[in-house]
Amino acid sequence: MDFYTIVEKARKTGKVDKGTNEVTKAIERGVAKLVVYAKDVEPKEIVHHLAVLCKEKKIPCVEVDSKQKLGIAVGIGVNTSAVAVIQAGDADKEIAQIKS
Repeated sequence: MDFYTIVEKARKTGKVDKGTNEVTKAIERGVAKLVVYAKDVEPKEIVHHLAVLCKEKKIPCVEVDSKQKLGIAVGIGVNTSAVAVIQAGDADKEIAQIKS
């Protein structure tokens, strides 16, 4: 499954939050439908807590290989460490298939 495409589709037709702080808030509020974070973030502690929070809240959470590709998928010209899909839009079916 291509998570970059899912993020891009959700950005175009739904709503996404970007950046570790915004994603953390979305998880804590329980509004995130899917969390995607980059593997190549340094130091790892920046995104390490996201998987734990998602597990507690039963939110699907996936790791992708590149913060640069994640930034492109979410439509910004800079790298981003994490993205939370708030409203899935057209990516609804794909997100429903992901197990938390």
